Amino acid sequence: MAFKPTNYKLRNIATGRIFEDEGWSLTDPQSDKPSLIRAEYSNRYFTPRDDLQGLFRYAEWLPVARTLRRSHAPVTYKSKGLAAFLGMDNLYITFSGYWPIIGARMQTCSFKETEAFSVCARLPKKGDKRVLVVQSAGNTARAFAQVCSDNKIPLVVCIPLDNSKDLWFRKPLNSCVKVLATPFGSDYYDAIALGEKLCKNPRFFAEGGAKNVARRDGMGTTVLSAVETIGRIPDAYFQAVGSGTGAIAAWENAQRLAADGRFGDNHMKIFASQNVPFTLMYDSWKAGSRELLPITAEKSRRDSEVILAKVLSNRKPPYGIAGGLYDVLTESGGDMFKVTNDEIVYWMLQFVYKEGVDIFPAAAAAVASVKQALDEGKISRDETVMLNVTGGGKLNATEKGFCWKEPDLVLSPDLPAEEIISAVDKLF
Repeated sequence: MAFKPTNYKLRNIATGRIFEDEGWSLTDPQSDKPSLIRAEYSNRYFTPRDDLQGLFRYAEWLPVARTLRRSHAPVTYKSKGLAAFLGMDNLYITFSGYWPIIGARMQTCSFKETEAFSVCARLPKKGDKRVLVVQSAGNTARAFAQVCSDNKIPLVVCIPLDNSKDLWFRKPLNSCVKVLATPFGSDYYDAIALGEKLCKNPRFFAEGGAKNVARRDGMGTTVLSAVETIGRIPDAYFQAVGSGTGAIAAWENAQRLAADGRFGDNHMKIFASQNVPFTLMYDSWKAGSRELLPITAEKSRRDSEVILAKVLSNRKPPYGIAGGLYDVLTESGGDMFKVTNDEIVYWMLQFVYKEGVDIFPAAAAAVASVKQALDEGKISRDETVMLNVTGGGKLNATEKGFCWKEPDLVLSPDLPAEEIISAVDKLF
């Protein structure tokens, strides 16, 4: 049976205005106030679909026009080893990565696959000859590259050259995927600037980042996975953040689940963590500021070079915008933590010992923040806690070898837009 596009409308979070999706709406065209928009689904009840596989089991709450090949959903299980080590009674781990023994088979080993599949499935199947542009600090690039390669969707990925080591795959990518890198010493914001100049040509269009409802609702499937397993909305949610988009998505789906009425009220506290010294959102939150504190490009680049969890570096995250991380932390009664490189290494090792699989540095930052929250009394040991392990299983995924995707071009974001467009256009 042919897949029918999900039925939904869009809501301006700041004003409440409901409007139709014009196909790739990222903002409310009738609003001058900066605000995220949110998908309002016709099906108000959480209804996993047993007739669909992978991530698309959750298609009723994904703004998608089609399904794609080789998708996989996050897997949630009740922790024993780590929970015992922390003295917790109800710690649930939502694992997005490659760990076949529990049914987790994301070949890029990152929960960024959830957003890549949802975003790409929002695209129409035929008729659009434009090229999707995605800016990334690492894991997002790998996820979108793999999904677009598997489904033959034209893509340009913009990434800092320092982070190009994250572009590893189990087999060579389809030629429809091209990689642009900014020079050594640049950061994620430089990759964003490069992509923005490229998108001044109508042939190329921006994925949209946190503004794309498909990205957020794809990432929000982590909470859907958890609630399927637990049977209720968790008391607390932990995740390390670069942009905060995953934490925003978690809160949005918790609100949908509360409106469903079968999973309890939404009292889920959102706890987010960053890697010292790149703690822009942490510092802003602790200062009680909706606006991000000032940071220079030089300090941003320097700090992003120092941190172990490279993906947690974003100079322009959706923090203060209506519906952004500041609002989510405030509404949920949550908080932020900062984690050192040494703490990340410690919890990477502990997770392997206690749970039996390797995890990425960003995921270990989230584990460290659970310990901090316990020590500070932010959560109790008997609360139901969801730990979002956003990436892991690389040792399993690459045990039979892997290949690198070298950048097709290295371009400075300071170049004129016309020069960037001309150079990239020749790749296609």
